[in-house]
Amino acid sequence: MSSLIKFVQDEFVTRKDFPEFSAGDTITVYYEIREGEKVRTQFFRGVVLQRKGSGSSETFTIRKMSGTVGVERIFPVNLPALQKVEVNKRGKVRRARIFYFRGLTGKKARIKEVRR
Repeated sequence: MSSLIKFVQDEFVTRKDFPEFSAGDTITVYYEIREGEKVRTQFFRGVVLQRKGSGSSETFTIRKMSGTVGVERIFPVNLPALQKVEVNKRGKVRRARIFYFRGLTGKKARIKEVRR
């Protein structure tokens, strides 16, 4: 049954080609917002906490600080409203899911940049 689902996802779901990014990277996601008849583009810049899932059901979580409040947002990779993803910085972390990042503040919340 899972092979049938995988076949349908590969054949019929259109894949958007975004740059490679992983946990620890700082990225900017541009997405459309519909307000009645109007459509505008908004961006969300933050650190990737995780990538989860595979195929058409893959998602990624981004965290940014808005003032003193942390804001997290989960984006499906195949969201039709996603326009583009830019990788601003590549971060060096040793885990695939950096949930410990939520508890860090100040200088401890910095992620080392790696040159790739």
